[in-house]
Amino acid sequence: MPSGLRIVTEEVSTSRSAAVGIWANVGSRDEGKTVAGASHFLEHLLFKGTKTRTALEISSSIEAVGGEMNAFTGQEYTCFYARVIDTDLPLAVDVVTDLITSSTFSAEDVDSERKVVLSEIAVRDDDPSDYIHELYLDTYYGDSPVGRSILGTVDSINKMPRNSIYNYYKKHYQPENLVVSVAGNVKHKKVVKMVEEAISKDGFLDVPNNKHEVRGATPIKTPGLGEVGIIDRKTEQAHILYGFPGLARSDDRRFALSVLASAIGGGMASRLFQEIREKRGLAYTTYAYPQQFAGTGTLAFYAGCRTEKAEEVIKLMRDISESVAQHGLTDEEISRAKGAVTGGLILGQEDTGSRMSRIGKSELVYGEIMSFDDILSKVRSVTPEQVHQLARDLFSAPATLALVGPFRSKAKFEKVIS
Repeated sequence: MPSGLRIVTEEVSTSRSAAVGIWANVGSRDEGKTVAGASHFLEHLLFKGTKTRTALEISSSIEAVGGEMNAFTGQEYTCFYARVIDTDLPLAVDVVTDLITSSTFSAEDVDSERKVVLSEIAVRDDDPSDYIHELYLDTYYGDSPVGRSILGTVDSINKMPRNSIYNYYKKHYQPENLVVSVAGNVKHKKVVKMVEEAISKDGFLDVPNNKHEVRGATPIKTPGLGEVGIIDRKTEQAHILYGFPGLARSDDRRFALSVLASAIGGGMASRLFQEIREKRGLAYTTYAYPQQFAGTGTLAFYAGCRTEKAEEVIKLMRDISESVAQHGLTDEEISRAKGAVTGGLILGQEDTGSRMSRIGKSELVYGEIMSFDDILSKVRSVTPEQVHQLARDLFSAPATLALVGPFRSKAKFEKVIS
């Protein structure tokens, strides 16, 4: 649209539901130290009330029609969404856009929600299986926006005044930074008209002609290569993340990366599961996952094990990465991983919420939406040679290790990964 706002839809005529999401091109990566956690804090505050609805009316209006509504914040985007019966889509669009255009940001609401965010930080700190992922990013990226917690810190949340959050909102929640995505039993032209009428309230679209911009792939320093990060805590289990540099979101090798990650740690037949759990019984949960951002990314292996077995598990992770880098994966492993990735993609698109997320996120972070058939074709065309070369490229770098457990010294773990 002239304002820079983008509206994308996917018609699923056989469905009786519809999902709407508003994707904002802002996340924790856009924060300075003084406003660390502002994106997530803001996500909470937009639900506290608008010029026409109280917080209760926001939630009850969707719940009264059997729908669901929520939001989430990442490093590079924030999403507000609702899923309802198709005939209730006008209501869902009106409520979700109301959050974005007309929230009131009262001082009382800011102080009240501040306590909620601080409680959420405390919950995170009490869950080492959750906290380990933040420790890993902090170790790998250091004191940088990508490395910092999405939640912020107790200090930054306590000190963040209402004006700072409001100014952050006014800067980032502009039409050119937003994508509205709708999937379900809908017609594109009707959705465009519906969204335009709802979001134009309070003059939200009365801005000069703007062009949207996809987030630039600015290189990011990774001071944590080869480093060990430890949180010394009395836990029954050791929580381990062992990782390497990965791929940026726009890298053409990302399809090979999905196959590599699946083969190493994507299911019960994966290398990690077989070597760590099935053969040796060292862990209940183990898996591998890639994280991709603009200009950077990682590939990490996770396991939760008895504390006295941590060193053995880390050595197995090291051996697996070295073996795959040296010898590659078997044809059977590649075939199985490709089937798992494509099958997971297809099954993941069975509901309108997932379809809404795919088209909205794709438009926001890539500036284009690949057809589903093209994505499946890209995965199926990955060759064993491509996966092997990628493993050599990624696993030749020094590994980064993060640990949460009763460990005081890094020395023995540094020897394991060196």
